[in-house]
Amino acid sequence: MKFIQEIFKDERGNYSSKRFLGILCVFALLFSLVITSFTNYDIRPSDTLVNAIALFAFGSLGLTSVDKWSHNKNI
Repeated sequence: MKFIQEIFKDERGNYSSKRFLGILCVFALLFSLVITSFTNYDIRPSDTLVNAIALFAFGSLGLTSVDKWSHNKNI
């Protein structure tokens, strides 16, 4: 359980909304992938929606990585 809590914290120990939303988007994409692989082709999310969620996940998790390296240790 402690590992799961540490995933959502930034380098200062605060909970990060960017990490939470990025991981939530990844789980939404995985859920969508599993559901659409076992259903008919007619029932699936639009490609635009899937791309938007993927870009949001990439952006939020990517920004978290940039924040980690650009954080000023003197503050």
